[in-house]
Amino acid sequence: MKKNSPMESILIVDDDLNLCTVLKEELEEVGYNSNFVNSGFEAMDFLKNNPVDLILLDLKMPAMDGFDVLKAIEQNQIKAKVIVLTAYADVKSAIDSAKMGATDFISKPYDFDELLITITKVLQRE
Repeated sequence: MKKNSPMESILIVDDDLNLCTVLKEELEEVGYNSNFVNSGFEAMDFLKNNPVDLILLDLKMPAMDGFDVLKAIEQNQIKAKVIVLTAYADVKSAIDSAKMGATDFISKPYDFDELLITITKVLQRE
């Protein structure tokens, strides 16, 4: 697997700590700089001081869900691309998240190779 430039950074936003830990390790193994937070509020705090290239965003989280995060990303003019990663994948959620600025949509449980292809594709888009 081709190593990516260390400049590409990914923020994982998901309330599932195990998923975050595993996904962070998988992404770092292939050369991405990655971090994770476990809530929408933590994501917005992190993004204020840490620009990232890509956000992997869960939709279903307590307090501030993925749709709220998408709104806040737009309001704060954060330039990161967003891939929605959710166990509640349905057409309406995919359309709604796309309307709110998400670049792509992947359902959980994810296939890492498929996720990697999507990440590469999204990061190469201008």
